[in-house]
Amino acid sequence: QVQLVESGGGLVQAGDSLRLSCAASGRTPLGWFRQAPGKEREFVAGISWAGDITYADSVKGRFTIARDNAKNTVYLQMNSLSPEDTAGYYCAGRKGPVITTAPGSYDYWGQGTQVTVSS
Repeated sequence: QVQLVESGGGLVQAGDSLRLSCAASGRTPLGWFRQAPGKEREFVAGISWAGDITYADSVKGRFTIARDNAKNTVYLQMNSLSPEDTAGYYCAGRKGPVITTAPGSYDYWGQGTQVTVSS
C-alpha cells in the first residue's frame, strides 16, 4: 500500500502560479487528476518512475510535472492559472509501471488539495 499526501493548493487570482506537491511512501508512477463540482475526475499530468511524462491538452504549456526520486515526491507547477482550473487536485499512484489517463486504473489516491482561481 502506497500512501500519498498532497499539499500546495490555495486561492489565487487568474494569471497566478501555484506548485502542488505529492509525497509518496513508496515507488510508483504518479499522476495528477482534478475534479470540479459536477464534473468527472480528469487526468492532468503524470510521470512514470522512468521519467516519461504525459500532459492533458488543456494544460500543455502551462503546467509542468517533475519528480524528485530521492524524496519520492512529485511536483506540479501550474502557471497562467485560469478560473477553469478551479478544482480539487488529486495525486494518484498505480501498481503498473506506466502512466495512464484513466482514473480507474490507479490504485492509490491522496486526500486532495483545493485549487481555486478567481477572475
